Amino acid sequence: MSTRLYRSGLIAAALFLFATTALAQPLEGPAFWVVPGGGAYWPPAEWGVKDPVPSFGGILGLRLSPPVAFELRGHYSKADSTKPYAGGPDLKLLHGEGNITWFLSPGVPVSPYLTLGAGVVNGDTGGDTQSKFAWNAGLGVRIKVSDQMAVRLDGRDISYKLAVATNPDNEGQRHSVEVFGGLSFGFGGGPSDEDGDGVTNKVDKCPGTPPGARVDANGCPLDGDGDGVFDGLDKCDGTPPGAIVDATGCPKDSDGDGVFDGIDKCENTPAGARVDASGCETDSDGDSVPDGLDQCEATPRGCTVNPNGCPTDADQDGVCDGLDQCPDTQANVRVDAKGCPLQVSVHETEMMETGMIRLQDVNFDTGKATIKPESFSVLDDIGQILGHWPQLRIEIGGHTDSRGTDAKNQQLSEARAKAVRDYLTNKFPELNAEQFTAVGYGERQPIATNTTVLGRAKNRRVEFKVLNKEALKHETTKQQFVPKE
Repeated sequence: MSTRLYRSGLIAAALFLFATTALAQPLEGPAFWVVPGGGAYWPPAEWGVKDPVPSFGGILGLRLSPPVAFELRGHYSKADSTKPYAGGPDLKLLHGEGNITWFLSPGVPVSPYLTLGAGVVNGDTGGDTQSKFAWNAGLGVRIKVSDQMAVRLDGRDISYKLAVATNPDNEGQRHSVEVFGGLSFGFGGGPSDEDGDGVTNKVDKCPGTPPGARVDANGCPLDGDGDGVFDGLDKCDGTPPGAIVDATGCPKDSDGDGVFDGIDKCENTPAGARVDASGCETDSDGDSVPDGLDQCEATPRGCTVNPNGCPTDADQDGVCDGLDQCPDTQANVRVDAKGCPLQVSVHETEMMETGMIRLQDVNFDTGKATIKPESFSVLDDIGQILGHWPQLRIEIGGHTDSRGTDAKNQQLSEARAKAVRDYLTNKFPELNAEQFTAVGYGERQPIATNTTVLGRAKNRRVEFKVLNKEALKHETTKQQFVPKE
């Protein structure tokens, strides 16, 4: 018997040591408690008692962590042979054990629990005393009355070896049942915090906060970005106002355009299209093909485009459909900005045939390089012609008659050639100034006699000489010209 008691003591000590290792977080609610109470006990038939007998005792508990406690339980039962329920000799049973109890929902008012432990049952049948090592396991419920008071109800199976009274050698494991009820009184510990948010129940204005959510001093969850997912649970804390988020607090972007759902005013943007801050497609050239998908983003306004956003040009005249006012232009006919065939002027014909345009009606102030206003229209015609031939390199040559000194005439011709060049490049910005050179020839290249008024007038001239005639010849062979009206 002493060996059995020693073994049971070791087991109880081991259970206590195991239980104390569970103490890993601050305690909330009572640190320990006592539960006086009573119930009924159904002893094994081998004790000679037929019916359940009253049981009295209690529990001394120590909280190890919010769900786990170590409890010492003790119960005393007595069967009096003179009572109706006693079917044999007097019986006194004393049961003591150490248990580990798990409260399955420690933070709610009604918490079921499981209990498991070991101890010793001492039975006295009137002179014959036996002590048995016993296991027990049970389940129950804890009903909270206040932070320091609760009702405990449980039932347990108690198992220990016992011999049949008529055959002492027939010892086997016997099972018995005990039910218990009592009132738990708690002591010590911290204030209760059922939702575990760090704010005690007494001051917590928002009980039931989800685990992990950060709260304010009143115990209410914080939501810094206002997306409906509490800080601490929100994996995307900086969500902009109005954005729709998933369960983790991260914004959704159904069409993948970089603008979140809820803010996106155009939610079905095609993949690859660029959008503005509201999530709507941008179309910088207004051709109805969104930027990002538009392969020709600088399409002129009004042009007809293909699905890729590039202008169509049915007659291949260089003016897009939609802007082309002469959509059926024949191939290789040079057209104006409206897509209509160009009429070739006398000066342009002269340039194509001779490689040069000679002007004798560009007038300057006497002895100066100032162009007279009546010459502007003549130079404007030349500027428009040269604008049709951007590939040509042109020399603007200034010529004088023989009156005056050679040096003065040379200087004056250079100044007048530069004045003409500057006028054209300023008036027609489409002309590339780098393709125009100004040269003064003075009186050195007369084309008529300087002894007559008419001859001197012919010598005072401005010439536009094509320096790359091969380009002029190449373009000329491609043109079909309509007659000038």
